Amino acid sequence: MNELFRIPLFPLGVVLLPGLPLPLHIFEERYKEMINYCINEHQEFGIAYYDGSKLRSNGCAARIDNVLKRYSDGRLDIMTVGTRRFRVTAVDSSQSFLQADVEFYTDSDAGEPDVETERQGALDALNEFARYSERPIDTDTLAELDPTALSFLIAGTDAFSSAEKQRLLEIDSTRERLQKCVMALEQTLARLRLNEEIKQIIGTNGHFPDAFGS
Repeated sequence: MNELFRIPLFPLGVVLLPGLPLPLHIFEERYKEMINYCINEHQEFGIAYYDGSKLRSNGCAARIDNVLKRYSDGRLDIMTVGTRRFRVTAVDSSQSFLQADVEFYTDSDAGEPDVETERQGALDALNEFARYSERPIDTDTLAELDPTALSFLIAGTDAFSSAEKQRLLEIDSTRERLQKCVMALEQTLARLRLNEEIKQIIGTNGHFPDAFGS
């Protein structure tokens, strides 16, 4: 049986992924208490995705990286970073904020050398996505990421909805996550390529003298 840990639980309408930052504005009394507890005890807390009707049992622990601002009424602006994924086995609501018994998990194939093929394919797709969407990208930093970290970085882009990010979070295989990320990026790239073609057509006033022999 896997070891269980008890951590504060924060249901949110967003998905946190390992290694990625998430700024939070803390304003509810129970969560102000929770965050202050975590700061004082150097404690992680868990973020679990709540879509308005259902709280997912798989989530990601958050480390408070920086307290950006404290307000006079106790509100806080904080920067968090995703650390490790968990599955909730039980929830305790006896305190002002939720707590959960969780087991942490990692990908079953993390560190396997044959994942490199998927990693390179994902790098190629991400670089093309950045080019078409005209966004700066640090290729040197990307090249240094291991396949698991790269898979979560791609999953965290706005090419994916919150529900899609949640599904990618729950996958326990780096290879499978990278494959799904590449498939999704390819679909997005197909739309971006089409948009680029339309822009070029508009730029020529809709005439195709070479292609159509006119």
